[in-house]
Amino acid sequence: MHKSGFVNIVGNPNVGKSTLMNALVGEKISIITSKAQTTRHRIMGIVNGEDFQIVYSDTPGVLKPNYKLQESMLNFSTGALTDADIILYVTDVVESFDKNQSFLEKVKKQSAPVMLIINKIDLTNQEKLIELVEKWKEVLPHKINIIDQNAKKYGTSIIKAAVNDSSVFMPELAATADKVICDVPCSGLGIIRKKPDIRFKDADSINDLPDIQLRILKNAASYLKPGGRLLYSTCTVIREENTDIITKFLCENPDFSLVPFDAPITGKTPGYITLLPHRHNCDGFFIAVLDRKI
Repeated sequence: MHKSGFVNIVGNPNVGKSTLMNALVGEKISIITSKAQTTRHRIMGIVNGEDFQIVYSDTPGVLKPNYKLQESMLNFSTGALTDADIILYVTDVVESFDKNQSFLEKVKKQSAPVMLIINKIDLTNQEKLIELVEKWKEVLPHKINIIDQNAKKYGTSIIKAAVNDSSVFMPELAATADKVICDVPCSGLGIIRKKPDIRFKDADSINDLPDIQLRILKNAASYLKPGGRLLYSTCTVIREENTDIITKFLCENPDFSLVPFDAPITGKTPGYITLLPHRHNCDGFFIAVLDRKI
């Protein structure tokens, strides 16, 4: 099945939108200069793969218009919000959150997923960068909005979406859940045929994942009631992120055990399964089911 979509890049002037556009397309399509407002209309670049096509749009920097040309430029940026399948909102470590607040409000109201890209991180330190990310999570809580909208759409009133660090313990949630889904961040190698850019991931960032995954699993498990059930999942196929994590967790937490289950594709499992694209004709996933003993 061939898939296509529009990825539109928006943001304030001089935050690196054109540089990002050129990097994503792999060609020097947009002019890169320190002079603000060099991009004065939408510039498109198309990336084709065997079964996909991505149309990227670079847009003029957002600002309060003072004359007709700037009004036209703002219209290009605003229009890019309405026809996007994905919105890339580019900022940097220098600009303030209240800059062009009205445009940000428009971004927040869009139904398309919004990905925040923070540029020029070499101009700050790790502590300040983490603080900046947390602030942007409050400004653009887009995933929360999508979850709330879908819950309302299907008439579900028992879902409460919030932004938190899943590796940090929240005492008020200890032993309160009957079931926990632990869908952890992973290398994504099981879906590389859908997202071929995964092959360009930094190796060091992948090597750090098992420690993060184990911390999240331990923390999530602490929220489960005795007799409760936990599902751990990834969209990768490598042992270090899957069975090794479960083995380490069970060794350190004897009050948990694997629960055998029937999988539609493979049949009976010992409590976990690795789905392989070449063998099971699907994306690569790992699923494990654990019970907390009473």
